[in-house]
Amino acid sequence: MSKRVIRTTDAPAPVGPYNQAIAVSGDLVFVAGQIPLDAASGEIVGVSDVTRQTQQVMANLEAILKASGAGFDDVVKTTVFLADMNDFAAMNAVYASFFDEAIAPARACVQVSRLPKDVLVEIDCIAVI
Repeated sequence: MSKRVIRTTDAPAPVGPYNQAIAVSGDLVFVAGQIPLDAASGEIVGVSDVTRQTQQVMANLEAILKASGAGFDDVVKTTVFLADMNDFAAMNAVYASFFDEAIAPARACVQVSRLPKDVLVEIDCIAVI
């Protein structure tokens, strides 16, 4: 895989753990949106706690990436879905702990009216291996 961070001063600088764009070559891995379900019990982790929910979502993404032969360093794009944009800072603090900001993926974050099982956060990603 080759991965190159794209940065330009002709567009706004990132305001978090992401980059403006990533150029890649290799095999693409599209990871479906993950919600904070515990794989063993099937139960939602951290009901009403976006920090715990984000930790579980990232753990789920990590397990799937690992199964594909990838890791967080291989992720080139994420989409974060929040039930409440007021949870952005708490989600972002957890999210940032999984990515090296210098090579963090491109990212979109949106508030949605409802998520499966009424969770607070869902994240999907694309990796290149």
